[in-house]
Amino acid sequence: FNACIIQDILEKGENYGRSDYGNGKKINIEFVSANPTGPMHMGNARGGALGDCLAAVLDWAGYKVTREFYVNDAGNQIAKFGLSLDVRYQQIFKGEDAVELPEDSYHGEDIKERAQQFADIHGDKYMNVSEEERRAALVEFALPLNIDKMHANLDKYRIDYDVWFRESSLYNDGSIEKVVKILTEKGLTYEKDGALWYKNAEVLTERFKAEGKTDKQIEALELKDDVIIRANGNPTYFAGDIAYHYNKFAERGFNKVINVWGADHHGHVARMKGAMEAVGIDGDRLDVVLMQLVNLMKDGQAVKMSKRTGKAITLVDLLDEVPIDAVRFLFNMREAGSAMDFDLGLAVEQSNQNPVYYCQYAHARICSILRKLENEGVKIRKPSKNELMLLSSAEEKDLISHLASLTGLIILAANTYDPAKITHYAGELATKFHRFYNAQRVMTDDESVMQARLHLCLAVKNTIKNVLKMIGISAPESM
Repeated sequence: FNACIIQDILEKGENYGRSDYGNGKKINIEFVSANPTGPMHMGNARGGALGDCLAAVLDWAGYKVTREFYVNDAGNQIAKFGLSLDVRYQQIFKGEDAVELPEDSYHGEDIKERAQQFADIHGDKYMNVSEEERRAALVEFALPLNIDKMHANLDKYRIDYDVWFRESSLYNDGSIEKVVKILTEKGLTYEKDGALWYKNAEVLTERFKAEGKTDKQIEALELKDDVIIRANGNPTYFAGDIAYHYNKFAERGFNKVINVWGADHHGHVARMKGAMEAVGIDGDRLDVVLMQLVNLMKDGQAVKMSKRTGKAITLVDLLDEVPIDAVRFLFNMREAGSAMDFDLGLAVEQSNQNPVYYCQYAHARICSILRKLENEGVKIRKPSKNELMLLSSAEEKDLISHLASLTGLIILAANTYDPAKITHYAGELATKFHRFYNAQRVMTDDESVMQARLHLCLAVKNTIKNVLKMIGISAPESM
């Protein structure tokens, strides 16, 4: 067993841990999808690390994975964005007291900055045009800049999306009309107060009854119908969402769609699954990972504001303060459904208390052992099976058994949508390696034992590197 595992790891190299369990089934995983109307926050930071690591886990488990960002560049948020920019632009020329910024608009400094940049280029030229033309010009100027900034920040966070899907495309290519037509033809819409409504309560009642819920349980949910086309003729966000998910399944042929959402969206999950059933798609092909909030902590105290800006800490603030390796690792230490405290002090600590440092140090330590042996003229040769059988101490057996469990663990993490299993595996692997290293001398007079232990070290090095790569962090050769 020992010999086979070590040989298998070293033969497979950077592919050790991969399997064809998923059979190449197409999975779409959408995560972060922050509004392009302002900076990305802590929820986006956690969702980014979680979604990207989950995508990697699914890829290693043999699925064909597409990472996707849904750009909300249409509908209400953009109208509000245009209004906010418009007020800030007018205030530059008329003064802040002359034009009031409505309470429910965007009040961030980033809006002021974009309005000022626009004014620096165009001056007061747009003060003399219609409100509609002014807002359209402001949005056309500011939105691409914000989307480019999100691209850059997520690149820095080491997230590479395969698709940036624009909500506006659903409005422009008839996708929304298509799903509204399907729902209407099935008798699942009606008109009221000039708007078009979707029979959400009827669809979900049927779904919940099929799941075995009682009438009383369903009644307690207080299900309501939803507007999908407003009285002014504009589709609601929900209508766009139905069209977007229909596009993933019916147009692009994904077997499974996974969304990583904040826990505040939990009420939307059944509604979305029900809407898929309503347009003829099995709602169980849509899965949602709900993610709890993050509390930033330092010295045992909650941290709410950035010292630099005095505002809520953004993704960029976090990446400026904490190494990216630590951010990605620590955000994957807990399963998505657990609220988490992110310790800013621990994240920058270079000690074994910091779990990412501890795992990276195990890799660096093995590299150091190999360098030392090379300097001493020790040649590494391929040991025989009998020599590898000499790895018989409790520490060696425990370490090899853990190495052998990686492929199965990746499949389990893929099935449960829980990338925290991978960070825990990395931590345990580092612990078991350090325990072995402290108990058994690698440099020993028995050449056969030394070669066997060297190959065990190489197998650990290879495996740690693969696991860290899955989490999206580096495997340093010296620390």
